[in-house]
Amino acid sequence: MKMKTIGKKNLTLKQINLKKHEMYIKAKHFGMTHPSVVACSQELDALLNQYQGIRQYNHVG
Repeated sequence: MKMKTIGKKNLTLKQINLKKHEMYIKAKHFGMTHPSVVACSQELDALLNQYQGIRQYNHVG
């Protein structure tokens, strides 16, 4: 079970890094308040929350 969680944790970290990069590029091009940047930020928040949940599960389990 832990091995599955480690794989999910690594995948989520990769997704977080990709989303950060995407948000940076969009913000540089459109500005920080553009709707596509805000949407990207919300997606990043969701990924970060997912990662935090995985970490908490690992510490409990």
